[in-house]
Amino acid sequence: MMTINCNGILLDLTTPRVMGIVNLTPDSFYAESRTQTEEEITRRTLEVNSQGADIIDVGAYSSRPGAEDVTCEEEMRRLRHGLGIIKRLLPNSIVSVDTFRADVAKMCVEEYGVDIINDIAAGGLDENMFATVASLNVPYIIMHMKGNPRTMQISPHYDDIIGEVTLYFSEKINKLRDMGVNDIIIDPGFGFSKTIDHNFQLLSRMQELSLFNLPILVGISRKSMIYRTLNISPQQSLNGTTMLNTISLEKGANILRVHDVAECVEVIKLYKKLKTSN
Repeated sequence: MMTINCNGILLDLTTPRVMGIVNLTPDSFYAESRTQTEEEITRRTLEVNSQGADIIDVGAYSSRPGAEDVTCEEEMRRLRHGLGIIKRLLPNSIVSVDTFRADVAKMCVEEYGVDIINDIAAGGLDENMFATVASLNVPYIIMHMKGNPRTMQISPHYDDIIGEVTLYFSEKINKLRDMGVNDIIIDPGFGFSKTIDHNFQLLSRMQELSLFNLPILVGISRKSMIYRTLNISPQQSLNGTTMLNTISLEKGANILRVHDVAECVEVIKLYKKLKTSN
């Protein structure tokens, strides 16, 4: 059994789980996911919950390529606004916060009881993040990325992408283990410091990341590897997302981070039915 401890609740990841995205940003790459007013946040939170999300992932800093920087104070302001609404609506829900800043992570856990920290930089953009997560004693998602959101897509290069991603995670995991962090989830970082070809190469070999015996999160929803390959828009990318989410499950994904929760829940139900059929 593969579990993570979310504020005393053991979440079994042997069965794949759905992480529903709640964006508190005005500039996320997928415009339909942006929520800022109390009405929008309320609608989106209740939608994600009613459609079957196991985890609500809240972000207040757009990490799309070339995104503008947001101050720590503004990120905290957005999160206080959003988390206050979410926790009032669904006090018992499992909530993760998408941030690379230690001070933001600390505030979210201590003030709002957030269950999981989801860090696109795996400590690489804040030297205090690992120690902070260790002291907070919460599950920690580490994603692979080179550079930062503003620079990551400037001529990314790999000689062996799966080898480099594996080495990256090995070093991060060893350091976190030494600091006493028990619940670690790895995210290959589709769309971050990778070309479209890199993304598909990584997905084709993602099962090799099972050597860590840790949960794997895949965030592939409506991303450019889908819409640029098919010459469509993010708004038209649900079918491609569903297809690649299915492949991700076959390659060992334990958590699927998505905009479209209901469709992802269906994917997992059908996948489980296939796997349990004689």
